[in-house]
Amino acid sequence: MATHRISSLSIAISASLCLPSKRRDYRLALPFTSLYGTSLLLKPSNLSCFVTKHHSSTTATVSLSLPTAKPERATSEKSPIWSARSIKSFAMAELEARKLKYPNTGTEALLMGILVEGTSHAAKFLRANGITLFKVREETVNLLGKSDMYFFSPEHPPLTEQAQKVLDWAVDEKLKSGESGEITTTYLLLGIWSEKESAGHKILATFGFNDEKAKELAKFLNNDIVLNYK
Repeated sequence: MATHRISSLSIAISASLCLPSKRRDYRLALPFTSLYGTSLLLKPSNLSCFVTKHHSSTTATVSLSLPTAKPERATSEKSPIWSARSIKSFAMAELEARKLKYPNTGTEALLMGILVEGTSHAAKFLRANGITLFKVREETVNLLGKSDMYFFSPEHPPLTEQAQKVLDWAVDEKLKSGESGEITTTYLLLGIWSEKESAGHKILATFGFNDEKAKELAKFLNNDIVLNYK
């Protein structure tokens, strides 16, 4: 794959969270020589980079993204943004899918991603109710089975249809709420619970998560962190 270089003496980078329709964007990869302003490398990844020229300096705008099945949201200024913990949970979900050598990132992987990230209110709520990463990972294998030992997952295992519905459910619910702020991992967790036939829902139910607990958790939809880590 071709690598593009641009020379620059001054680079301003701003980060924002958005929901573009495509996950194949760009990330910044700065070689050692670029620290002296000689070059900037752009390579494909989940980070999108848009380069614009302003007088004598180059501005690179980096946006983190989660996939959406509704492309119109990518350009909508009214679309809510995902919290950093939600973004990290998604990245960890992909990694868990790869660890299990699964071809896709499913709702069970999203659930594990929340637990791996570990610092959100949703993660603490799960642990407080006895739902840990080890238990979820073990139940995932019991439910879905082991992958072929010679199979290797892609770098970014594509979302299953149910997992994609979870992400879009979270955005829809945030919009319905009329609340400002980011889409927290609590939305992500309740989105998993909303997919009744998904592996993630079944695993949660196995460990005692139910509609009452979902209602209890929903009180903290806009809280992404708690101070007393558990």
